[in-house]
Amino acid sequence: MRETITFIGYGNMALSIAKGLKEQYRIEVAGRDTNKLDAFESALETSIDKHLLDGFDVTGKTVILCVKPANVEEVSAKLIGKARILYSVLAGTTIEKLDAYFNTNAIVRCMPNLAASVGASMTTMTGDKNFKDEAGLLMGSIGSTVWLDSEKEIDIATALAGSGPAYLALIAEALADGAVKQGLKRTDAMRVMQGLFAGFGKLIQKVHPALLKDGVMSPGGTTAAGYGALEEGNVRAACIDAIEKAYLKAKELSK
Repeated sequence: MRETITFIGYGNMALSIAKGLKEQYRIEVAGRDTNKLDAFESALETSIDKHLLDGFDVTGKTVILCVKPANVEEVSAKLIGKARILYSVLAGTTIEKLDAYFNTNAIVRCMPNLAASVGASMTTMTGDKNFKDEAGLLMGSIGSTVWLDSEKEIDIATALAGSGPAYLALIAEALADGAVKQGLKRTDAMRVMQGLFAGFGKLIQKVHPALLKDGVMSPGGTTAAGYGALEEGNVRAACIDAIEKAYLKAKELSK
């Protein structure tokens, strides 16, 4: 019999993680709206155990908390029993705050990203070191993992890996738009962009970004011309600022 993983919450992140876990684990979900629970099950395309949140007993359960940070107090008040382990994917919500509201033997903060739904998340984790190996095994089911030494580091990593797909989506869309502007058909521009990202994703695993860039950019060539435009547009500075702003927002949420 497969181990059961209990989700509290049914938003996009919960669905992405559940999609990555459903082949190896039994999925259980608790929430406040039966229609949304049904929609979650439909989107997951597999049978799940569904429960209303009021009076839901988490005794001995492995729980993944996927609610909005602002709802921590309200949600915790509806639960009964003591969880075996609480995995939280709430941005900026500290272990100290989670421990104050939830009855659990241990807490691990995790920050997956939306690529969890295709088994390719970059998930950062920190918390109770006794669960380091278990956390790596669980979250390893949805992609790569990195255990960090502090909550400050996971807040920084959240700005990079957690929010990163949105930043890369902006870049992907903009590059495709640029090709369309120059006369490439939209469907072809999208296919070329998708192929670009597929290949780049593999290359960046083995080649340092600076070396990868230098390997493509020949003197006076097309890449150098385009790269110059990116520098003129302060793309590098904007990316650095994006990480800072997202990190500061994570710190703000922790207060």
